[in-house]
Amino acid sequence: MFENLQDRLGSILNGLTGRGALSEADVSAALREVRRALLEADVALDVVRSFTDRVREKAVGAEILKSIKPGQMVVKIVHDELIEMLGGEGVGIDLHAPAPVVVMMVGLQGSGKTTTSAKIAHRLSTREKKKVLMASLDTRRPAAQEQLRQLGAQANIDTLPIISGQSPTDIAARAVQAAKLGGHDVVILDTAGRTHIDEPLMVEMAEIKKRSNPHEILLVADSLTGQDAVNLARSFDERVGITGLVLTRMDGDGRGGAAISMRAVTGKPIKLIGVGEKMSELEEFHPRRIADRILGMGDIVSLVERASENIDAEKAAAMAAKMAKGKFDLDDLADQLRQMQKMGGMGGIMGMMPGMAGMKDKMAAAGLDDKLFGRQIAIIQSMTKAERTNPDLLKHSRKKRIAAGSGTDAAAINKLLKMHRQMADMMKMMGGKGKGGMMKQMMGGLAGKMGLGGGMGGMGGGMPDLSNIDPRQLEALQKQAEAAGLGKPGGGMPGLGGMPGGLSGLGGAKLPGLGGGFPGLPGLPKKK
Repeated sequence: MFENLQDRLGSILNGLTGRGALSEADVSAALREVRRALLEADVALDVVRSFTDRVREKAVGAEILKSIKPGQMVVKIVHDELIEMLGGEGVGIDLHAPAPVVVMMVGLQGSGKTTTSAKIAHRLSTREKKKVLMASLDTRRPAAQEQLRQLGAQANIDTLPIISGQSPTDIAARAVQAAKLGGHDVVILDTAGRTHIDEPLMVEMAEIKKRSNPHEILLVADSLTGQDAVNLARSFDERVGITGLVLTRMDGDGRGGAAISMRAVTGKPIKLIGVGEKMSELEEFHPRRIADRILGMGDIVSLVERASENIDAEKAAAMAAKMAKGKFDLDDLADQLRQMQKMGGMGGIMGMMPGMAGMKDKMAAAGLDDKLFGRQIAIIQSMTKAERTNPDLLKHSRKKRIAAGSGTDAAAINKLLKMHRQMADMMKMMGGKGKGGMMKQMMGGLAGKMGLGGGMGGMGGGMPDLSNIDPRQLEALQKQAEAAGLGKPGGGMPGLGGMPGGLSGLGGAKLPGLGGGFPGLPGLPKKK
């Protein structure tokens, strides 16, 4: 979502950090570029003006410490102001009210209200262990109520029985009553939308609000909408009074201006963002983490959280034990590649690592995109069990059969086998030293640099036990990482010899070997 903005701001600010001293003219020239970059990213003009004015005011009058270059000080000011513009601290859905807590979803047609309602219900029931009731108040769109019922059945969430002919306000009142009788903690009201804002829609929203007395009114907006999203947010806030925003399609290729503008214009927090189609692909919005990603500083906390959700602890422990003995067959390689895919692929992981954001383009140019993982898994799946365990069996006739079965060619199979040999050698080396995996070594180095002791499931390394860590500790981790110099663009990752900007010493074919240590992370909570 923020890639274009990230590239533009990254190049502007890198130009500043390389200089020993900055004049006021240098700062003004850089801020002109920042202003242009934000406008190109679809950020509202008045928001851009106030942002650049605040940065200029602080940058010109800033006291420069002897240990910090002036350019780095400007980067820090831009970073702090970006966090402020995005909302300062992350705010979740407020459930501090007598049960059942009523959450009303509003927005235009096609913004993803119904799917987002189900995602929020799923999140509250799985993470917060709340009993949730969903009710569709959309009597106009064909099968809207049936859609919510089916989503509820998929996610195992209660939905209000459909009674035809009822008005939206009557359905809202019935939903609240049913939630009280059924002992539900939360009731989510999925209201109707229109293709554009009109008076009947606003009157209906106001009536529903009056009848159901919602504790939270969340505006669901499509993050690809651009400038019009600001008018939408302003209109709903003036007429209905929203308490927060939910942005959908944040995984799209939009420019991200809506996210920045809507928060700044309404003053209401962005509470959640939709990052995919699956029920689980709804994340809390953390301004600091988003600002870090925009400025190419990585997002270690989100990477750790994503790892804890996607890595199966039992498999991880078994893999770590196997690696310690120096064993690594093609089944293990396939597992590694699947773990990488779950974590968002190479691009997703690199984007969250400090100083690695620029690696995505280099990897794409080298042909190392995430489709490559799919092809490699297909090749491994086309082999027999014996071939996967002992790759030395693969002679010409077998390779021909595997190529036909996987829709690839012998050259692709040879590349995969070469990569496996290199990774197996690396695992042997690390296994001998008791390291347990490359990613683990990197994470261990990161933890060590941040002053975090403690073993990793008894395997050495130093990553904290993520099953007992709370979000505040994770935020503290991120701050420690920044203090240790890991939040700087081009800073490199520990455990990789501090190579600036990326992985230059690993060689192209070995890049997918980065997945080599994800299963080497015992201490993560078991997959639910």
